[in-house]
Amino acid sequence: MASFTQSSKHEFGALFSSLSAYLFIALFLTISLFTFFWVETFFARNLADMRPLFEWMPLLMIFLVAAVTMRMWSDERRSGNLEMLLTSSTPVWRLVAGKFAAVIALVLLALLLTLPLALTVALSGPLDWGPVIGGYIATLFLAASYAAIGLYLSSTTDNQIVSLIGTIVFCGVLYVIGSDALTAFFGQQLSEIMAQLGSGSHFLSITGGVIDFRDLFYYLTITLIFLLLNYLSVEKQRLAGGAPGSRYRRQQMATFVFINALLMCNVLLTKSSVLRIDLTQGKRFTISETTRANLQQLQQPLLIRGYFSARTHPLLTPLVPQLRDLVREYEVAGGGMVKVEIIDPLEEPELEQEAGQKYGIEPVAFQVADKYQSSLVNSYFNLLIRYGDQFRTLDYNDLIDVKMRSETDLDIRLRNPEYDITRAIRRVMLEQRSGKALFDSIGKPVTFRGFISTKHKLPVGLQQLKQDLDAILDLFEQGSDGRFTVSISDPQANDGAVAKQIRSSYGFRPMVLGVVKPDPFFFYMVLESDGQWVPIPVPQDLKKEHLQASLEAGLRHFAPGVLRTITVAMPAAPATIFGFKRKRQASYFQIEKHLRESVIIRKDDLSSGKIPAGSDLLLLIAPETLHEKQLFAIDQYLLQGGSVIIAASPWKISLGGDAIAAGKHATGLELWLAHHGISLREAIVMDAQNSAFPIPVQRKSGDAVIDETQNLAYPFFPDIRKQGMENKTGITASLNQVTLNWAAPITIEARDRDVIPLLRSSAHSWLEEQGRIQPDFERYPQSGFFSGDDQEKQSYLLAAIIQGKFDSFFQGKRSPLFDAQEDEPQLAIDILERSTADGRIILIGSDIFLADSVIELATRATGSRYLNSMQLIENIMEWSFEEPGLLKLRGRGDYARTLLPLSREQQRRREYLNYAAAIAAVMLIYLIDRLLRRKRRRAWEKYPLFENLGIV
Repeated sequence: MASFTQSSKHEFGALFSSLSAYLFIALFLTISLFTFFWVETFFARNLADMRPLFEWMPLLMIFLVAAVTMRMWSDERRSGNLEMLLTSSTPVWRLVAGKFAAVIALVLLALLLTLPLALTVALSGPLDWGPVIGGYIATLFLAASYAAIGLYLSSTTDNQIVSLIGTIVFCGVLYVIGSDALTAFFGQQLSEIMAQLGSGSHFLSITGGVIDFRDLFYYLTITLIFLLLNYLSVEKQRLAGGAPGSRYRRQQMATFVFINALLMCNVLLTKSSVLRIDLTQGKRFTISETTRANLQQLQQPLLIRGYFSARTHPLLTPLVPQLRDLVREYEVAGGGMVKVEIIDPLEEPELEQEAGQKYGIEPVAFQVADKYQSSLVNSYFNLLIRYGDQFRTLDYNDLIDVKMRSETDLDIRLRNPEYDITRAIRRVMLEQRSGKALFDSIGKPVTFRGFISTKHKLPVGLQQLKQDLDAILDLFEQGSDGRFTVSISDPQANDGAVAKQIRSSYGFRPMVLGVVKPDPFFFYMVLESDGQWVPIPVPQDLKKEHLQASLEAGLRHFAPGVLRTITVAMPAAPATIFGFKRKRQASYFQIEKHLRESVIIRKDDLSSGKIPAGSDLLLLIAPETLHEKQLFAIDQYLLQGGSVIIAASPWKISLGGDAIAAGKHATGLELWLAHHGISLREAIVMDAQNSAFPIPVQRKSGDAVIDETQNLAYPFFPDIRKQGMENKTGITASLNQVTLNWAAPITIEARDRDVIPLLRSSAHSWLEEQGRIQPDFERYPQSGFFSGDDQEKQSYLLAAIIQGKFDSFFQGKRSPLFDAQEDEPQLAIDILERSTADGRIILIGSDIFLADSVIELATRATGSRYLNSMQLIENIMEWSFEEPGLLKLRGRGDYARTLLPLSREQQRRREYLNYAAAIAAVMLIYLIDRLLRRKRRRAWEKYPLFENLGIV
């Protein structure tokens, strides 16, 4: 062991005795920093991760490790030192191991010098350290395999250039075999085999934050194989001039057997996923206890079937093995009650036909381009969850998260597949519990409403679909025992009166086929029952069986006891918002569509003075001038122990192409909230920590005027991070960031109730009380906005939960439901004056943050689908339903971790600090090396024998 350590130190010192080590470290740091900040544009990506560093590492290590190893044996042979080493008493294996350890030590030193990058990211946003640790481990193992290859090739030649080129070519081929650029040309099965052979795919797996023994064993196999070949190559040179003896032949045979054993172990391990360590925050790649608890409730077999085409979009290809491994874990955790199937529908026509006809699963056309042409590939990327007669399907829109790095560069990852799959399992289990006939399980009358144009106005395909619809509806009416009625009307009749009504009630607009046939028509369908409605989509392929499946799925929404039911109250005439180019009304269809995935929604304006029976929660979005009966409905529901979510603001925001403005308006909740010690201050919070506002600008290029969109630092968009979120309820566990647009501060009086501050602005916040939200660069040239220098900067409460006992706002008053025609006014005896159970008010000081137009603005600013605002509401609902397991599971997703809002100067300063740290580190290493060498030389001068032996 002592000779090995001495050999390693000697080789490591030899690297620093020349410029090799310094060039390696300098080039490594320069290229790493350049790719991190300039090629991958870290700050423009707006993601707090280390992927820009590790994505280039497999290619970078090929060239740098090859440059270091090319001289390790070649120089020894060329200079004649190899003969002296081989005739010494030092065993060959120690010489090989010493050189290998020296190279690894140099790589490890270079990696340690990149830690300032990780610290920079951690200070700039919520960094998950699991993938960072995995990235460093993956880089070390990758470098070890490349180093073993380079040392072996260096031992076979005395020409450094030949060794360099050979190492680059061999390692390059090993990387390219499993790269997406090559596997995209082959089928799914062959692509996975190639990925198992390639070094890059194993590297990406570890950098995701999961240390899989299969990936480590792959690198260990390559390293051991080439170190053994290196040993045999040097040993053969030691025996040069004489015939190889039986000992050498035995070593060859043992090496051959050992290499085959290693390769066989790799093949066997491909079927196992047991030995793995999940380093990610929240253990998002490990089956959670919530999922296991749901699987234990299975009373009959559950089928999880994956439909994945052999050829698909290259960005989706690496996600297939991840999903396959995850559903296999469901199979193991299910204890025999879960069956998993992974198929390629294009190779199994019967299952493909079943998928289309029974489950509505159809291939999606993806555009794939190579160097010479672009083509469309019809492929499947779907999961089927079937339990008894009930099923749910998930496609790529449900499973992935897309982040636009640039116009041509996309970052696609699995968002939170375990949450989506477990939620789907839970839903089909609940739906299956009502195991009676469809209408028997509903128990209430259901009305089908069709808003369909006359036959001559419909396209040919929809004319046939209308006939199929009539046949299906007749079948339903016959089997419903009078509980299913049909109402079909033409929206274009009677001067379009029905068209105006369904546009305001449902958001339905006229359809057109395009320029070829611009004539408008209608083909909308809804199911209604007891004030609740469910839209029925038109099947894309216009097939009868798909239409019937959609209608049956819609009917299942009305089965009692299956899903949670919430009442949603929105203003009948929502605030008017202007887009950049044309006027349009504010709508909340996205939040409604998002919530319909997990709950039953009943829309009600509360004008009856009562909340619909069976409501599990009340959601108020953008209330405006609520009258007494509406307040009474909210008040009495709260006192019955209900949960009321209120997204409200005392400001009405108007956006226009030329100006934006804020005006005060009454919600109608002011007195009711004040009665409970709560108020929304008539001010708008401005925060130095804010999100961007994408605004259209025009730029001149010669004589042409180019329209562009630029992100403006907008202080009225408080960017709320973990520091401003509560961490006890789990509501914000899955949210790394929330933007509350044009939010009003909340004040709460101290009373005998629990108050949970849900969201707060940063400590660098101030207030705008005049509604001046338009940037004014003439008055405020630096930022365009009032800086609040005359105010004390502080953190403001923007969302809160108040729970406990409440007194009625109508206590001692006449009930609003009392008939005013009575001669003798009297106190109503049906008013609930005090809480019968603990109620909850969840108040959010903004309503516009849920509007479709604002969500679109956030999507444009971040470059990815912005779901945080809708997820906040869904998380609050799940917490109100006392389902902490789902909340905890949602928090394990790979949601985009965005950076803190930094000014251009702050970004530039952090970038330059990394360059300075790298230069200082290299200079420090040089000084330490010089000092140590001087110290050793002084010691050796006392013993000339060392110099004569060549140790110096």
